[in-house]
Amino acid sequence: MTPIELTPTTLHLAPHHDGSPLYTGPGRPVIGGSVRVWVRAPEAAKVRSISVRTRPDGAMMFTPCEIDTSRTGRAIGGYGISDVWWTAEVPIANPVSRYRFLVDTEEGDAWLQADGVHRYDVTDNADFRLVTYDPGPAWVSEAVVYEIFPDRFARGGPALTAEQVPHWAVPCDWDTEPVQGSGPLTEKQLYGGDLDGIVDKLDHIAALGANTIYLRPIFPAVSNHRYNATTFDQVDPLLGGEAAFTRLADAVHARGMRLIGDITTNHCGDTHEWFRTAMSDPSSAEREMFYFAPDGSYEAWYGVPSLPKFNWRSQLVRDRMTAVIRRWLDHYDGWRVDVANMTGRHAEEDDTVEIAHLVRENARRADPDASVVAEHMFDASADLDADGWEGTMNYAGFTRPVWTWLAGDDAADVDFIGVPGGVPRRSGIATFATMRDFAAQMSWQSWCRSWQLLDSYDCARVRTVVGTVERQIVAAGLQATLPGVPMICAGTEFGLTADSGEWGRIPMPWHRPADRDESLHKVYQELFGLRSTTAALQTGGLRWWYVDDDVLVFSREHAEGSVLVQARRAAGDAIQLPLDALLLDLDGADAISPIDGTVTLPTDGPGIRLWRCAAP
Repeated sequence: MTPIELTPTTLHLAPHHDGSPLYTGPGRPVIGGSVRVWVRAPEAAKVRSISVRTRPDGAMMFTPCEIDTSRTGRAIGGYGISDVWWTAEVPIANPVSRYRFLVDTEEGDAWLQADGVHRYDVTDNADFRLVTYDPGPAWVSEAVVYEIFPDRFARGGPALTAEQVPHWAVPCDWDTEPVQGSGPLTEKQLYGGDLDGIVDKLDHIAALGANTIYLRPIFPAVSNHRYNATTFDQVDPLLGGEAAFTRLADAVHARGMRLIGDITTNHCGDTHEWFRTAMSDPSSAEREMFYFAPDGSYEAWYGVPSLPKFNWRSQLVRDRMTAVIRRWLDHYDGWRVDVANMTGRHAEEDDTVEIAHLVRENARRADPDASVVAEHMFDASADLDADGWEGTMNYAGFTRPVWTWLAGDDAADVDFIGVPGGVPRRSGIATFATMRDFAAQMSWQSWCRSWQLLDSYDCARVRTVVGTVERQIVAAGLQATLPGVPMICAGTEFGLTADSGEWGRIPMPWHRPADRDESLHKVYQELFGLRSTTAALQTGGLRWWYVDDDVLVFSREHAEGSVLVQARRAAGDAIQLPLDALLLDLDGADAISPIDGTVTLPTDGPGIRLWRCAAP
């Protein structure tokens, strides 16, 4: 066996570094300063020397690493007595400082980057990054987000009367199933959920381990989803108006929880007051806020006429939208930015990074502790690490790889945000490669502040994708244990099913016990309760140990104690790891003791297992 083995089944032999506190010095990087970094090298890697390569001002510089005698020979994070720790100072010359390690071994040299070890020369795309920009509020690292579609979550009072139902809506009983697919009825069905209904269910949310509520749009609109707002100046009376919003915010904050709003920076509704003025008066100041052609046609989100696109090169758009961002942060603790990937992009214009900075700057002016995260369905890396969005909704780097690994028999018929061919079933090796590749395209801080979701109101439910409760538990286990901010779509904890986003907006089955999987609900409470109380799962590093078709093994490394995780989609052969630690099973089962410096993991599956690493 070579000293640095590159196959997924022997990942544990490779030197390791990531951006977590165990491997990078404390404090925010400052231009002109430096940050101490560490590489953890197993003895089996037979490393002779390590240098860190940086690119200050576009130049190339190598700094030799030294062995850190204060760490070498100690059980760091509960294991690793035989590991050798190398360390060096990385100079910070630019807002984003990229670095990698040149590792010299008895078998030759290799590059260590965020996507692993390479025996050949590679581009800078996967270099580690140290970022001087404000990473965002500290509370995000402890957040577990719960997504709510207000119309479908809960009613705090009686159903709407005929007089209260707006002209555009089709009133529905709470037990009426939403229409499937797309069509004129999908956005008209109105169930009458409101903000006071959310207040009534805060016990449920808190018991789940969630401490942050992400609230879908609450501004008045001519649809149930409210992404075609008619104004940003008030809360929809159908939800209870601003008084109900105040009651919700006060109740959430009284529990020490936080509330995230949903803002459409890319567009508004065609009934919005700004757009109506622009349409009716071509000489109005509002006309420049949108993209009008000489024939009077206009740009809209995906060509949908009811969603006219903002022109962010208009100062009036910037002034008015940043005022909206600031105004509602007296109740909200941050924003999720809808279709952030399209905001500021049109033809030759590409101002997204600038707008992201402008939005976040205004959010911080209103509340220095506000968080701003962006919706991206695909690769978000070009828009991150630029003093704008803190992170993204990680559909591409988390949702899809988990779906493809755990896909059930019917997943080929499930739509993943318009990608042809349904959801293919892929190996654990492909899942691992996808996750690591996406994570390597951004800084550790951006990855850890991104929302890791299994589903949302815009896609199929994970239960439909994976097919069985056992596989959903594996998916939830990955969501609770991998880096990033878990985001749970309301109802997923009950095993709700749906093969599309519209069907997935089914009202919560509060009064239908038969439609709630309470055993799954209990597992969610255990998993995310553990997430909310375990430092390693919140801020620990990520080290992959073993990957095969049906199993993923990794650890979350933390100075206070590491956690080892085994996720299986099927039973398989026993896995032996050279781990000199006692594994204490967090679910109360028997501990695993190392024998001759090796631990053997159980073979049962599908399932998720967690152990705390402790020096024997």
